[in-house]
Amino acid sequence: MKSFILNTAIYSLLFLSTLGAVAQEQAKKKVVITGVRFTYPLLEKWIAEFRETNPDTEVIIESRTTVDPSKYDLLIEAYEPEKSVKETRDYLYLARYALLPIGNSSSAFVKAFSDKGLTSDLIRQIYFHDILADRSQDKRLALSHTVYTRLQKAGAPITFAKFYGYDQQNIKGKAIAGSDEHLLKALQKDSTAISYSTPAILFDPQSRNLAAGISIIPLDLDGNKKVTENEKIFSTLDTTIKGLEEEDIKNIPVGDLHISINKINENPDALKFLLWILYHGQDDLHHFGYLKPDQKRFDEEKEKFEQRALK
Repeated sequence: MKSFILNTAIYSLLFLSTLGAVAQEQAKKKVVITGVRFTYPLLEKWIAEFRETNPDTEVIIESRTTVDPSKYDLLIEAYEPEKSVKETRDYLYLARYALLPIGNSSSAFVKAFSDKGLTSDLIRQIYFHDILADRSQDKRLALSHTVYTRLQKAGAPITFAKFYGYDQQNIKGKAIAGSDEHLLKALQKDSTAISYSTPAILFDPQSRNLAAGISIIPLDLDGNKKVTENEKIFSTLDTTIKGLEEEDIKNIPVGDLHISINKINENPDALKFLLWILYHGQDDLHHFGYLKPDQKRFDEEKEKFEQRALK
C-alpha cells in the first residue's frame, strides 16, 4: 500500500512538472526579425544582450532568401521603402552605412588607381551602362577588369546606383545571386574582379582589418584628382569610420539603415525590443562598421516610439 501511494505521488509530481514545463514554453514570448543580411552580426549581439534582461522573450532572426519570410515582426532594411509599404509601418532610422569601391587585391586595375584614385566621373564610366557617360582616353580603363554586382533588388546596389544618378539595373557586369557576402566571395576568387561594398562586410570587427584578398580602390574624396594623405583613411575599420564621419566626403555613397514595425497589428514584445535598441544600440554601431544616424531624426523617432509605448 505504501509503495502504491509513493508511486502515485511520484507520478503526480512528474505530471505537474510536465504541465509546468508546457505552460512555461507556451508563455515564452517570441519576436521574429528579418531583412538585410549584412546586419545580422549586429542584430545577434543586440539579441544576446536583450536576452540577459528579458529571458522570457525569444528574439530570433528569420533569414531572408529571395523573398522575406511570410510572417515577421521587425524588418531591418538598407534602402528607402516604397510609399505604399511605408504607410503601413513605423520606421526607426538607426544608422548609416557607406559603400566603397573594392577589388581583388591582385588586380592590376586596382593598383593602377593607387595614386590618383577614382573620381565620380571614373566611377560612372567603370560601373554603369550609360551611352551619355564621358568615355575618357585614360589608359588605365583598358586594363582587364570585371565588374560584379548583386542580382536581386537590395539596399547596397540601390544606394550605390542612386548616388551616381542611376538605377540598380544600370550597374554593368556579372550579377551574383545571393547576399552581399556572396558577392564578396566572388571577388576573392577572380583576380580581375571589382565591385562595391560596405565596411560592415569588408572589415573583420575583431581584428579591424580588411577581409583577405580584398582591396579598397583609392578614392579622390575631395575632387582634386589625386589621393592626398588625409584621404588614405581605409587602412583599418577604425580609421575608415573616423574618416567617413569627420572628413568632408563628396565621393562616397552613404545610405540609411532602418528597422520598422507594423503600425496596427504590432507585437508588443517587438516594440519592447525596438525600444531596447533605441536606448542601447548606438554604442555598437562603430564596432560593426556603421556610421551614426542623423541625430535630429533619431531623437524625433525616439520620442515617437516612446509615446507609442505609453498607449
